[in-house]
Amino acid sequence: MSDAAKNIPGIRFSESGNFLLLSGPCVIESEEIVFETAEHLVFLSEKYRIPFVFKSSYRKANRSRIDSFAGIGDIKALKILAAVRDKFSVPVVTDIHNPDEADMAAEYADVLQIPAFLCRQTDLLVAAGKTGKWINIKKGQFLSGASMRFAVDKVRETGNNNIMLTDRGNTFGYQDLIVDFRNIPTMQETGVPVIMDITHSLQEPNQAGGVSGGRPGMIETIGKAAISVGADGIFIETHPDPSVAKSDGANMLKLSEMDQLLYRLVELRKTINSFK
Repeated sequence: MSDAAKNIPGIRFSESGNFLLLSGPCVIESEEIVFETAEHLVFLSEKYRIPFVFKSSYRKANRSRIDSFAGIGDIKALKILAAVRDKFSVPVVTDIHNPDEADMAAEYADVLQIPAFLCRQTDLLVAAGKTGKWINIKKGQFLSGASMRFAVDKVRETGNNNIMLTDRGNTFGYQDLIVDFRNIPTMQETGVPVIMDITHSLQEPNQAGGVSGGRPGMIETIGKAAISVGADGIFIETHPDPSVAKSDGANMLKLSEMDQLLYRLVELRKTINSFK
């Protein structure tokens, strides 16, 4: 893990040489699903000594259809997220969507995430930066890795240097994404940790009926490639049963498959570290 990310509040195993893991269900659907997922991910992070941040969105504000599930209520969901942090002693990350949400979410989360479509929103970046929290900025599908230095600069101008960037692929045609792995070392030139989102980068946006598809069978391929080129971390959404998930089920990994994936990525990371 990048030295820069070692001061994330509550982070463990930062000296293990492993990648940083941001993982959890796409959105908080219920306390039961969140705690089941968190418990298993914490177990795996301890098993493989992986620095871990639990991820789940308290609300989804960018669904394709107006009747799509968006959340169970902001404060209710944020309290569940904070309960995960308290019960399992792990930091938590969640998305924010407008400047007014920054202070509210900062009361419950250790890391605030800027969604990809909003990574150029100056007011949002500044409001997030002013909280003093770690800020994870997802690279827009419409941007190059090099252009993300401007997003980093906006947060740094607030006096906050706790920043990481996450790549989630680039738009390829109208309904597909492709990963340009040159973006990882390019974004690392900003001096911040760079994460690879290995689930959203496999989305097939806005398929028939206004529901996004995905290619979860390629998750391991993208993960291995990201580790091989030196990504500081991996972002992966997971769910006990993606077939019934209320958001992004088509590209999430089934929770029971996380063990083998993390084992392989950890072993690959050991190999990569041996060449340093």
